[in-house]
Amino acid sequence: MERHGRNLKKRKFPGIMKTKDLRSAIELLQKEEGQIAQTDGQVDPIAELSGVYRHIGAGGTVMRPTQLGPALMFNAIKGHPGSRVLIGLFASRKRVSALLGTTPEKVGRVLTDALERPIPPITVPSSEAPCQEEVHRASDPGFDLRKLMPIPTNTPEDAGPYVTLGHCYASDPETGESDITIHRLCVQGPTEITMFFTPGARHLEIFRKKAEEAGKPLPISISIGIDPAISIATCFEPPTTPLGYDELLVAGGLRGEAVDLVKCVSIEEKAIAHAEYVIEGELVPGLRMDEDHNTKSGKAMPEFPGYTGPAARDVPVIRVTALTHRRNPIMQTCIGPSEEHVNLVGIPTEASIMQAVDRAMPGRLLNVYAHPSGGGKYLAVMQFKKSQPSDEGRQRQAALIALSAYSELKHVILVDEDVDPFDTNDVLWALNTRYQGDVDTVFIPGIRCHPLDPSESPAYNPLIRDTGVSCKTVFDCTVPWHLKERFQRARFMEPDMSRFPIRPL
Repeated sequence: MERHGRNLKKRKFPGIMKTKDLRSAIELLQKEEGQIAQTDGQVDPIAELSGVYRHIGAGGTVMRPTQLGPALMFNAIKGHPGSRVLIGLFASRKRVSALLGTTPEKVGRVLTDALERPIPPITVPSSEAPCQEEVHRASDPGFDLRKLMPIPTNTPEDAGPYVTLGHCYASDPETGESDITIHRLCVQGPTEITMFFTPGARHLEIFRKKAEEAGKPLPISISIGIDPAISIATCFEPPTTPLGYDELLVAGGLRGEAVDLVKCVSIEEKAIAHAEYVIEGELVPGLRMDEDHNTKSGKAMPEFPGYTGPAARDVPVIRVTALTHRRNPIMQTCIGPSEEHVNLVGIPTEASIMQAVDRAMPGRLLNVYAHPSGGGKYLAVMQFKKSQPSDEGRQRQAALIALSAYSELKHVILVDEDVDPFDTNDVLWALNTRYQGDVDTVFIPGIRCHPLDPSESPAYNPLIRDTGVSCKTVFDCTVPWHLKERFQRARFMEPDMSRFPIRPL
């Protein structure tokens, strides 16, 4: 039996997902009012496409003016007749909850449940893999990814076209264990892609280093345009999904059905069988390239904090061996600092925190919101319930657990059960009426966080020893147990609203 039991007869399990690929997700959203739209105006994928969507529905940490709005399908792409590009699929928590078959407040719990019922992926024959309906090999005359795919840039300053939602799948050359992650992928030439690894113990980086130490290339597939359950599950990180844990197991739990993989046509690896596009290639040992190899601008692309990230130096390079895709494929992309990034990484963050805190103190943590202002990574609002005197202080313990469960978390705001963690005004109300800075702030200096925060540098704070080190902070906006009676919110009558139908004046 192959690893993950992929040759097992396919079984279905109880699940809530109603989608199996990107196209069924689009069909589902067409039934949801205001969740997906299209335009026939010809758009340039270089900067213009993202510039348009900024005004339609980007949100997140994108520079204003921006807003939340529908996902948008561009039907006419300059230089790519017959191609379409979808952007913003995840750029609304309401839309994500619809795709997951739940409500916006419960999506974190849905992912937590999926962690408890993992379903291994299986391998299907090529005849059952739409992603291989058409095949282009790098040895074909004139092969050029930039001509075969409408790969956008976010801004005119980007280092090049970026695959922003490429699901990278590779395997440990020693153990055979596989992993799937999303990385920053810049197309540098007809068959060259730089792959940026955030510093830290990223699974694929460990696989790459093992292969390189052995003097061997690491086969890798990049699946684009897939079932939303897979995209969301892909964004789990350690310690929730430790080294050797394949996030496709979580995707299976979300779907209630195993994810279909297929053997690649040009390398010894697998890819998502129902993807719109699959790029196949190898991370070449010893081969490096600056991320701004073509522009020399010093800039990469806009990242989740809202700033354009600096171009990385000496980045590993994927040498492309083939491109396969469905007939009339749909390119899927996102804007780096958009609400889409918030939901993709933020909801798994919420689930990771819930799982860790629930194990330590069941029943006390009611909900978690990875706030958009932190890009889904830096800020978590935690709703905590104190039921007895001995619960006092446990709210801060929960915050410390959260900071351990998700290492890139920078700030935690703790609120009581009568505060809506998803309503920023309500959270700020708690900050203003249930918080005193000198007694309710917990500083934890000198902790590793995330290098894309420009304030995490010795230039900003001389006490910081290295880029990516931060002072993590807990803002305890919960009422002390012995004062709870003095902090009761005004209680309004609950009328029968059915007696008061509302109509236009």
